[in-house]
Amino acid sequence: MGALWIANVTVTDEESYGKYAALAGPAIAKHGGEFVARGARYVQLEGRERPRNVVARFPSLEVAVECYHSPEYQEALDFARNASERELMVVETTD
Repeated sequence: MGALWIANVTVTDEESYGKYAALAGPAIAKHGGEFVARGARYVQLEGRERPRNVVARFPSLEVAVECYHSPEYQEALDFARNASERELMVVETTD
């Protein structure tokens, strides 16, 4: 089964977050991830609003989690940690 990586983000430092994004995209692609939505329009219906929402599709839940823990993604994440408030989850799809 595939998996979706879902991030809800409030960026607090555009410059540092830009460095994160520049490194995160290639790290995600290296693990077979492809973006389904990335900072597009949205409507908040419930819960805490985060103005940047990202969804990436991966071949499996395990591959998505492996990507998160990879050295490439962790290097990118160093730039996001102090430049954003975020929630991230991986959800297995039913396909």
